[in-house]
Amino acid sequence: MMERAKIMAVTAVVFLCVAGSANGNGQEIDFARDIRPILSDRCFKCHGFDDKAREGDLALHSFALAIKDGAIVPGDADASEIMFRIITDDRSEMMPPPKANKPALTKEEIEKFRKWIDQGAKYEEHWAFRSPRETKIAVKTEEFRNPIDAFIENKLKEKGLEMAGRADAYTLLRRLSLDLTGLPPTPAETETFVEAYQSDARGTLEKTVDNLLKRPEYGEKWARDWLDLARYSDTNGYEKDRERPIWPYRDWVIHALNEDKPYDQFSIEQLAGDMLPDATLEQKIATGFHRNTMLNEEGGIDPLEFRYLAMVDRVATTGTVWLGLTTGCAQCHTHKFDPITHTDFYSMMALLNNADEPAMDVPSEALIQQKNQVQKQIDQLEKALVAKIDPVKYFHWYRETLEKTAAWQVLKPVKMKSSRPHLSVMHDGSIFATGDFTKREVYDLEFDISGIKDPVTAIRIEPIPDKRLPGHGSGIAYYEGHPGDFFLSEVETRADGRKLTYSSGSVDYGKIATGFGTAVPGNVYDGDATSGWATAEQENKRHELVLNFQEPVTAKALQVSLLFQRHFAAGLGRFRISVTTDKGTVLALGGAIPDLVKARGEALMRHYVRVAPEFEEGQKELESLEKQIPKFPQTLVMQEWDGRTRPTHRHHRGEYLQPKEEVSPAIPVIFGKLPEHEPANRLTFAKWLVSDANPLAARVVVNRAWRSFFGRGIVNTAGDYGYQSELPSHPGLLDFLSVKLMDEGWSLKNLHRLIVISDTYLQDSTVTPESYAADPENIYLSRGPRFRMTGEMIRDCALHTSGLLTQQIGGPSVRPPQPETVTTIAYGAPKWTSDEGPDRYRRSLYTLHKRTAPFAAYLTFDGPTGESCLPRRNRSNTPLQALTLMNDPMFIEAARAMARGVEGTDEEIVTDLFRKIVSRTPHNSERTILVNFYRNQRGRLELLRRKSEGEGVMDPELTAWTLVVRAIFNLDEAVVKG
Repeated sequence: MMERAKIMAVTAVVFLCVAGSANGNGQEIDFARDIRPILSDRCFKCHGFDDKAREGDLALHSFALAIKDGAIVPGDADASEIMFRIITDDRSEMMPPPKANKPALTKEEIEKFRKWIDQGAKYEEHWAFRSPRETKIAVKTEEFRNPIDAFIENKLKEKGLEMAGRADAYTLLRRLSLDLTGLPPTPAETETFVEAYQSDARGTLEKTVDNLLKRPEYGEKWARDWLDLARYSDTNGYEKDRERPIWPYRDWVIHALNEDKPYDQFSIEQLAGDMLPDATLEQKIATGFHRNTMLNEEGGIDPLEFRYLAMVDRVATTGTVWLGLTTGCAQCHTHKFDPITHTDFYSMMALLNNADEPAMDVPSEALIQQKNQVQKQIDQLEKALVAKIDPVKYFHWYRETLEKTAAWQVLKPVKMKSSRPHLSVMHDGSIFATGDFTKREVYDLEFDISGIKDPVTAIRIEPIPDKRLPGHGSGIAYYEGHPGDFFLSEVETRADGRKLTYSSGSVDYGKIATGFGTAVPGNVYDGDATSGWATAEQENKRHELVLNFQEPVTAKALQVSLLFQRHFAAGLGRFRISVTTDKGTVLALGGAIPDLVKARGEALMRHYVRVAPEFEEGQKELESLEKQIPKFPQTLVMQEWDGRTRPTHRHHRGEYLQPKEEVSPAIPVIFGKLPEHEPANRLTFAKWLVSDANPLAARVVVNRAWRSFFGRGIVNTAGDYGYQSELPSHPGLLDFLSVKLMDEGWSLKNLHRLIVISDTYLQDSTVTPESYAADPENIYLSRGPRFRMTGEMIRDCALHTSGLLTQQIGGPSVRPPQPETVTTIAYGAPKWTSDEGPDRYRRSLYTLHKRTAPFAAYLTFDGPTGESCLPRRNRSNTPLQALTLMNDPMFIEAARAMARGVEGTDEEIVTDLFRKIVSRTPHNSERTILVNFYRNQRGRLELLRRKSEGEGVMDPELTAWTLVVRAIFNLDEAVVKG
């Protein structure tokens, strides 16, 4: 104690010496600004929220816990243990300890602690966990035309800064057009704007903004930002990284943004659109948001493990997008820095964990009409063939068919049990399996056959295609082999518990496409689980497996056990079981009609013309027509379980193989509880996320918009609003805009409009030495925004100015040109075959995105990989970017297209090209440089052509102008917004 007293006495003298350097004017210490950031950075990891990792039983995240054992004595810093620990030089007692690899507190930080404790050690709730409605707005917004400017001006005065003047009209239109549509204005649009702006600046600005917000390109531009959050990709990721059907979700986002769907509804439909009353096709498509998770297609995986990993990603992504918190940190343990417990993480997972994940058809009117037309032709042809039936031949065929066709009786199970999937009986007696599947599934079924008078002689198993299953097949295979495939390994039957044997078996069709072996019927009763029966390449047709019993069966109950075992999940999704009492060997016939004995009339005759040899030519015509039936595109969606609950467990250390206690669905405790009168499910969770009860959703979306316009968010840590986040640069403005967004119907277009018509946004972006010295990162906005565009925008601008851009909204992804070697690094070295025609020049939003080999040019400009939620892209400046702009085939194509259309004198051409690309008229010096560049290049190329006698040299004039365009494309002004 004597040593501690000496240390405290010496440091007291030090504090007097540094008084004034940090809050030395007697100003009260602000916990949120001055103390919590230090605690979060140096202390919370060992003395914070995670009670299982807490050292010395000391917690500093809570006032009650911090004062419990005298670590902090409010009003008396000298008596507080924490002061000794942060001052001492004793390595065994100092805090933070050397092993933490954290720097010791500075003298200024120590003084802040002393003053804070002496002033009562007041703890404050973290700003992000208070409702924005509780913020007291001290700024007088009514004195400004735009309330945003009131907050900015107030902060600038505090910092001794002032706003820059307004940018010129050319810059403003370019900035507005790029920010709201992602495309530059045309020279004609620019001149019209500039002329109108001179006579009515405010009116012209507002009218222009309103027009830009109505353009369909608005949705395309802002969809790209959202797709970064949604971790959108056209492929599954991991090793094989095959393509997936998901582009209809991307199109839904575009259309939702264009129609200004309120952000709360926009959110609810993506998280739980399938659960809304009478959910529409579009609302179901919207649930693709959480189907963007990666899918491992490697055959040896445990499918449930990777489903768990997808759920982990969904919880983390939901936390990032709607809470602005790093919830993913709580997967393995209680969050070290934020009030999110390990259990909270899995309770949120339980809210999201009760759905199937099918692929859903997305029919369009055009495709439906086309399908109906083809089907009408098929029906007419069948009818014409039926009219040509020879009655004698038909009668003989019918008699022979009946002789070899068994009379089948469909059995409906009285008991059903499976190892994991949920089994249900449909109206036709078939059994539908849904839910979770593993690589080994057993279906145990029991049927009452006491009412069958004659002995049962054979059993039939019919795989039945279903639109709800992968590939519209009868099986559940989805990540290996053919979609909709199955693999039936063994069929075991018992009569009143007595095991039965088979004398023979038959199938109408069998093929194994993945793995080895043949699909013969004997495989299902040979005792070898590695052999079996499958119907690969005909998954969407009805088939039959018939097994004849060694001895006729008389019993009260028939038990059937089906084993599905493969190196991938391959159970049956829909099937039906029947028995017959016919004597003799019964064979599997297959075909579209399951019971020919009961078939009558035209249906039987239509079947006849499909199988009779004399109608071979007609059958070929029918097959040709059937190939013309269009397939509807599909998209991945969520589909909530009906009346069932998937149990969710807390996983120790986040490990899939270490499930612990089951958890109940709930939101993090820090936010309270879900409404008591609502079920704790995905829909209720979605509604809560965009309700007043969540203090973060509005702040997060406002901050995202602000960052998109200004290059930096009001909160700079875009994906983290927790204790380790940077404090908001303008907290009052953030909360004001958040409340305004909510109260005005969550309209994103209204928010964007308010921002871009503010004087803050309209400032000149020129950097003066004074503003740079005082605010180098432009945090306080003493000048306008200026930063590099994304790779997608840069390419779109080049295509747009060159006249090549195909402006078509929506549709499947396309492949613009890129170096062939890009995709060779991926699994299987897939070839990237560039599209020709209009698809080659579609907006970059529609470029096919492959996770293991993202489009090279976009990645060069810091584009996403699509593997995880990306709340903020990096912005780098590298030589590789310049090389891409100079040499990438798509930029050369755009440059050449512009060069082909030039007219006039050299000076006029340069002026025209410059205006198209950078939206302003070049200065005389710029024009002179470019004209001289053109003439030098043309002279060089003409000389080269003469020397080589014209062989292999392009037209010198066209090539020279192409080089000029390429040079302008590379100007800083061409790739920078602002």
